Amino acid sequence: MTAGRPRVEGDWLLVPAPQQHRPFRLFCFPHAGGDATAYIPLAHALAPLAEVWALRMPARGGRGRHPMPATFDQLVRTVAAELGPHLDGPFGFYGQSLGALLAFETARALPPGRRPRLLVTASAQPPSAWIGGRPQHRDAEDLLRLAGMGELVSSEPELREIALHAIQTDLDVRHTYRYRPGPPIESDLHAVVGDADPMLGAGLLDDWARHTSGTFGLTVVPGGHLLATVEQRGPAELLTSLITRGPARRPEPVDPRGPAGPIDLDHLYDLDRTDRLDQQDHLDQPDLRRQKEQQWSAPRSI
Repeated sequence: MTAGRPRVEGDWLLVPAPQQHRPFRLFCFPHAGGDATAYIPLAHALAPLAEVWALRMPARGGRGRHPMPATFDQLVRTVAAELGPHLDGPFGFYGQSLGALLAFETARALPPGRRPRLLVTASAQPPSAWIGGRPQHRDAEDLLRLAGMGELVSSEPELREIALHAIQTDLDVRHTYRYRPGPPIESDLHAVVGDADPMLGAGLLDDWARHTSGTFGLTVVPGGHLLATVEQRGPAELLTSLITRGPARRPEPVDPRGPAGPIDLDHLYDLDRTDRLDQQDHLDQPDLRRQKEQQWSAPRSI
């Protein structure tokens, strides 16, 4: 089936390869400094099984004059509200690096029953590792080099300046992030990392498992830190397998307000509350931890 012409949905979403039917919808969250165009090859690789809806981040590309929300909390609230009208039918989230963190927090901000069936986190440590907004102290120059983008812009000073500005914009908002412990989401969660990633390895990703009450998986694929780019489609085979596998449990009841109903983010994601550092995660309770360990011991991709 031939894909339709690319289209933009509002300010925040690009649909690179629209499908004539209503397939599984995969919302893709870019890495620091990245844009929706990074997911064009992936969109064509997944069609017609899935329709990619890629997040158009502010302060770059076609949104160069649009300001980035001042804090990570505000960014999550904005993205959740923008996605709300489009969360009808089966859908999932895919994010890489900073985009994985944003995808996870956006999923938490949505009400049960309107969360993604599948959450795939690529090239990202679990949320609790992002101390002070970053798992490691990196500046924009470091990230440009470690992400493998340095050579692409080395001969174009203007393009390099644009890339560094976009990365720094994302770093500024990322530094405001503070992880808040809470109940695991019911979405199936799958972590993926490249075998040549210079920033992290598979051993750092196991802790993602405690953030889901659904199934958890972990896969190492060929590649570096950025898996999906404007030049490569990323883990298309893995995503195809996860999407066609279907949900491993009965889905939560659909919100009675319907897919296009308003999302009460102030109630569901209390971003103004103070952190309670003395609260113990419910998984620290021995019985629940044993149950979770039995689930995690099932065969995985590595």
